[in-house]
Amino acid sequence: MYDCIIVGGGHAGIEASHIAAKMGKKTLLVTGNIKNIGDMPCNPSIGGTAKGIIVREVDALGGLMGHIADISQIQIKMLNNSKGPAVRSLRAQADKITYPKNMQDALMHTTNLTIKEAMIEDLIVEDNTVKGVVTADGEKISGKTVILTTGTYLKGNILIGSENAPGGPHGEARSNHLSDKLKEYGLKIIRLKTGTPQRIKKDSIDFSVMQEEKGDKTPWTFSFDYEPSYDVDKQQSCYLLYTNETTHKIIRDNLNKSAMYGGYATGVGPRYCPSIEDKIVRFADKERHQLFLEPESLYYDDWYLQGFSTSMPRDVQELMVHSLKGLENAIITKYAYAIEYDAIDPLQIYPSLENKVIKNLFTAGQINGTSGYEEAAGQGIVAGINAALKLDNREPLILKRSDAYIGVLIDDLVTKGTIEPYRMLTSRAEFRLILRHDNADLRLRDYAKKCGTISDEQYNHLQEKKQKIADLTKYLKENHIKITEDNKNIFIENNIPIPSSNLTYYELLKRPEIKLSFLENFIQLDYSEEVKEQVEIDVKYEGYIKKAYKEVEKLIKLEEKEIPDDIDYSCVTNLASEARQKLAKVRPKTIAQASRISGVNPVDISVLSVYLKKEYNK
Repeated sequence: MYDCIIVGGGHAGIEASHIAAKMGKKTLLVTGNIKNIGDMPCNPSIGGTAKGIIVREVDALGGLMGHIADISQIQIKMLNNSKGPAVRSLRAQADKITYPKNMQDALMHTTNLTIKEAMIEDLIVEDNTVKGVVTADGEKISGKTVILTTGTYLKGNILIGSENAPGGPHGEARSNHLSDKLKEYGLKIIRLKTGTPQRIKKDSIDFSVMQEEKGDKTPWTFSFDYEPSYDVDKQQSCYLLYTNETTHKIIRDNLNKSAMYGGYATGVGPRYCPSIEDKIVRFADKERHQLFLEPESLYYDDWYLQGFSTSMPRDVQELMVHSLKGLENAIITKYAYAIEYDAIDPLQIYPSLENKVIKNLFTAGQINGTSGYEEAAGQGIVAGINAALKLDNREPLILKRSDAYIGVLIDDLVTKGTIEPYRMLTSRAEFRLILRHDNADLRLRDYAKKCGTISDEQYNHLQEKKQKIADLTKYLKENHIKITEDNKNIFIENNIPIPSSNLTYYELLKRPEIKLSFLENFIQLDYSEEVKEQVEIDVKYEGYIKKAYKEVEKLIKLEEKEIPDDIDYSCVTNLASEARQKLAKVRPKTIAQASRISGVNPVDISVLSVYLKKEYNK
């Protein structure tokens, strides 16, 4: 009998199994192919806009992805570094050989974790409670909780033009029956689609006509617990290129041959990571679309053509690729394809990621309707933590929208649902100024300590960091700059206006043209770069941050207004019919969650609030 059984060895399954085992639970990870644990079937990268912040949050909660990305990367850079701190995110090119190898090694050395190779085709369910899993061979494995992280393997179909072949990523064996069984148990199943572009042989590419994109000279890490250990001058380059009118004409002339536009696909594709043919149709006014060539590994010569995902037939793909400048003689080592798969309607899960229909069953990753390695990892670690907490009869970890991008992601799924693969964007987070790359540990490590997912050493390091931030802030507030002749010259040399009075360093730092590094001309600051960065952001954006926290306080008050599980919405008079239907379907836990449901208006929230006060004294 296992405490936790995790089905699937992708990015969600990795984090779920690792964290549950770390919390002392006897854990079993079941996957179709052990060698595919940590596999990156699509892009060779970890992080990106908003996604990089999720990776930092996973690390802050005690997860693996950040550290494994750090030791497996061949290029790393901070996106949007010239913009405000709210939109900055790390993105690393991860070696597709090294990353899964390092991830497998980490799991193999995780105490309390057993890994088994098998295909799961059914659950053991008694009295609407999961009791274990059943393999394709009929073996029954008992478990107190089960976490499904099946990725794109549920009835997966590979689509290339009119070709339709059953299989998971890379054409591996798919799960043929599990989604049908879930449907029998009362879960609503939806059909989704995603895709991947071509891989190009390196020596067939003319890089000289493309724009080189190098890694940052500043050393970075996703993990809060390790120092950078790579040579910034030995990073691999990526290359920028564009589609052109010839490319677009080839696509338009062959639209009826694509799986999507030819009627061969039934799943719904991702709006925010569309195929190239979808881009050409939806953005017909654009003369070109940006693409990137990214190295997949130091150990083989395939390059990934980012942004050129398609389900066109192979002969059309040849024409499309050869129309691109620098790829006229390109050799395609792997053709692009789309993949359809089954997922569940995420409105059927609680914010804890436990299923509403089957008790003790949790789901995470693409089975919940998301896309992306990072979104999967974020859900996986939450599902693993909550499965372990439930076994101990403890309250679940529910991350609020003001706590983390992971909180925004899960709340969007369980409150609004999705009909297409969900991708995290900075625009989805209303509190993005306080959900930054730099402060994920400050936001989440107190939760991690409470759940038991980080060590005393990690927590003590956090407390030291908090103290140093407070000390530096206090020093800047209590000390003034003296306007001496020497100091005036420093301002003049840097083309910065000379202050008219002896300001505090705190007041001076508020000026947009002043950076903390400039103040070090006058004072010695023996603090780490991460502490100085934190203080500089806090000072410069103080007013905006305070305003954001006032909005958070309003949200928290609404989050504290709980809605009883047994409420009968048909008894709430004056509710609009659409609101009544949506509330009954989602069954929100709080007034705040209810207010975010599409179709539930402010008037409905007022009516509901009055009803709760009258009937439940809430």
